[in-house]
Amino acid sequence: MINTVKRNQQQSLDHLDDVWLFGYGSLIFKVDFPFLERRPASIMGWARRFWQGSHDHRGTPDQPGRVVTLIEQAGCQCQGMAYRVTPDTFAHLDHREKNGYLRFFAPLTFTDAPDHAPAEALVYVAGPDNAAFLGPAPIEVMARQIATSEGPSGRNSDYLLNLDDALKTMGAEDTHVSELANAVKALL
Repeated sequence: MINTVKRNQQQSLDHLDDVWLFGYGSLIFKVDFPFLERRPASIMGWARRFWQGSHDHRGTPDQPGRVVTLIEQAGCQCQGMAYRVTPDTFAHLDHREKNGYLRFFAPLTFTDAPDHAPAEALVYVAGPDNAAFLGPAPIEVMARQIATSEGPSGRNSDYLLNLDDALKTMGAEDTHVSELANAVKALL
């Protein structure tokens, strides 16, 4: 799958009038950027996982939090929200998603369209080769880390619980997020 995803971190988008952006984490519940249109969407072959460290938003360098990234997983579908934005929006988003995330173009489908119409969208992914990548851990270990981490953007547990609520509101199912949210709630 990664071979079909085009890396686009440095490429200018100024020649485009608008771009679809796929949000699968905080971009679902913390929309602090202007958009032209918003639609539920999904991407295939990727799973949402709390495997990325947050040293700058939901944790500190001494006690990093955990935030989501996408991990390639055949047959998996990640549901999220697509935003049609102007290219100048990425100045803000590149700063917000700076801690190990790179932008890629990936195919998505709009889940609100009867034909599940396809489109290309930019998506931020923090791969295993970035310095902040934490990787997998048992649910209990991740839950303790999330329950006790806090950074300039607030408590790490708020990030997880807000994402869990937003996914439920959308009717999106994500076992990894819901199991982790239940484990964190038990600790709080």
